[in-house]
Amino acid sequence: MDVVIADGPAGPGIPIRSFSHLLGECGTTFFAAARLAASTRRKFPRSLDGTPFLLPGAPSAVRRALEQWFNAQDIHPRVVAEFDDSALAKDFGREGMGIFAAPTVIEAEVRQQYQVRVVGRSEAVRQQFYAISVERKIRHPAVAAVCEAARKDLFVYKNFDRRAKIG
Repeated sequence: MDVVIADGPAGPGIPIRSFSHLLGECGTTFFAAARLAASTRRKFPRSLDGTPFLLPGAPSAVRRALEQWFNAQDIHPRVVAEFDDSALAKDFGREGMGIFAAPTVIEAEVRQQYQVRVVGRSEAVRQQFYAISVERKIRHPAVAAVCEAARKDLFVYKNFDRRAKIG
């Protein structure tokens, strides 16, 4: 295997020597089906208090970031499900089962693919992405191209207007 894309750097428990290469980071966008989004968008983030929420699984970095942010904001969403599979969480969100979070950098794709609405955004809930390899310097041409494209194109907000209307 040449590379693993992950939401955190390689941990100390990995049995092989590995190197974590930061690809980029972004804030977090909160999504829901149209009806739930309409009822929670106006007073975001306070509106998340007591609202059904689809939370990422415990081992994920974004789960820890969300929990810290909820605590700092004194927000207590009603966790209705936990998912290790983010696509499955989005499917449940599309069906109106709760609010879910995804990286802001893929906001447009999530809205289009899952037909959901934006509830709100938080730059305080940061999501980072790493390429983990066994090489200190990535030499494989395809892996290098993927990493360079992520750094130059994906994590640059040139096509994202933060003032864009939520909806």
